[in-house]
Formats: sequence, C-alpha cells, structure tokens
Amino acid sequence: MRLLIDAIYLKYHFDFRSYASASLKRRLTAAMGRFGCDTLSQLQDKVLHDAAVFPALLDYLTVQVSEMFRDPDYFRSLRREVVPLLRTYPSLKIWVAGCSTGEEVYSLAILLREEGLLARTLIYATDINPQALQRAETGIYDLDRIALFTTNHQKSGARNSLSDYYTAAYGRAVFDKSLREHIVFSDHSLATDSVFAEVHLVSCRNVLIYFDRALQDRALTLFRDALCRKGFLGLGAKESLRFSACADDFDELVREDRIFQKKASA
Repeated sequence: MRLLIDAIYLKYHFDFRSYASASLKRRLTAAMGRFGCDTLSQLQDKVLHDAAVFPALLDYLTVQVSEMFRDPDYFRSLRREVVPLLRTYPSLKIWVAGCSTGEEVYSLAILLREEGLLARTLIYATDINPQALQRAETGIYDLDRIALFTTNHQKSGARNSLSDYYTAAYGRAVFDKSLREHIVFSDHSLATDSVFAEVHLVSCRNVLIYFDRALQDRALTLFRDALCRKGFLGLGAKESLRFSACADDFDELVREDRIFQKKASA
C-alpha cells in the first residue's frame, strides 16, 4: 500500500502518506474491485499508466459522505453560541475545510442568511478533490435527499423553510445562486498547503478522523493560525483537540458539539 501511495504522490502530487492506514486500506480494497484488480500492484500499474483511472480513484481516497445540516445540534449551537459574537464583526470570513460536495458549506450559507450575516460574509470552501469541488459549485443535489436535508434544517433552529433556498426540477434540487455568490470554492490540501487567509470560523467536520496523529496536528495548527483572535473552530462528533499539539490553544465553547474558541493568548 505504501508503494502505491508514494507513487500517487510522486506522479500526481496528492499526498495521502499521512492518512490513517486502516481507512486507506478499506478504500483501496473497494477501489480494487471497481477497477478489476486482484492486487494493489495491479491497481498501482493502472494508476500510473492510465490517466483516466486516477480521477476515479480519487473519489475512493477522499470520502464523499455528507448531508446538509448534518448533526443539527452543531448548527443549533452555532446559532446560539457563535452567531451572537460573529455579529460584532463588520465583515466575516469563514473556512469550510474538506468541503467535499458542498452540503456543509451550503448549510452554513443558509444559516448565515437566516441570521442576517451572509451579506457581509465570504466563505472559503476547500477540498483536494477537483471533481467534488465541481459538484459543490453547482449546488445541485438529488431531490430524494431533500427530505433528510429539510428535517435536519428544521432541527437546526431554522427560521425559514429549506424550500425557500432551492428550485426543484427533473429530480434535482438547485440551490439559489445568491448563496454561491458568497462562496469561493478552491483547491487546498491540509497535508501540503499553508494558511491562505485570516478567518473568524473554521468548520472542518469528519475529516480529521481519516488522518494519522501527525497530520491531525498539522491541520489543527493550520486552523489555529488561520483563526483571528478568539475565533471559532468546529470539529466532527468523533473528533477532539484532546492530546493534539494545539490542545492548550483553545477553550471548549460547546463540548458536546465540538465547538472550540481560540484563546486570546494563542
């Protein structure tokens, strides 16, 4: 497996060398079936010699599982504990790291509109998967997912109906382009890239669980350095700052929903 990951890094410059090995093994095993390979060596040969294979393999190596307003209590806590402090800033920048196909970033855009903050907000939505970023930028989702999205939205403390933000046609829901006008979709790797802006909130949920400890520390250091004084960090339900290199740089704001606030001294 290591030879394949190294080969991908050397040929395509996508760095999975510090991803959690158990998770990588599961995903590569699934990819072997997809590409008709019996061994990782066969898969490596296809990846190195067939340019069409790697983009498809990237969908296996980067997890594309998300939903709008996933874990609604997280968004309810953002409304209750974070939004009142965000209101004190004349303009806002937010970073959704590992945005995948965009469900999280549209959820935040809708929340900010409902709280009267979107007009003065710029959201950076980043991921390493260019296909996922393209899908995110369209703002188009299958209509059969909307029922779940609507339930989550209501549980998050919604002030409007989710249907106010999309148009349905031909089995798809297209989210309002006025939401996208406040979002910048961009390629960014937490494994190799640096901080690109100062932001007031970083939301990176269910991404760190796929990294080993060293890469988790690297990503959390990027988030700390990107955040303004007393800025906010939201992590996934199974993620924590505990035992990380940045543990002492944050206070727990909402422990149960993994929302942290950068210390003034950090």
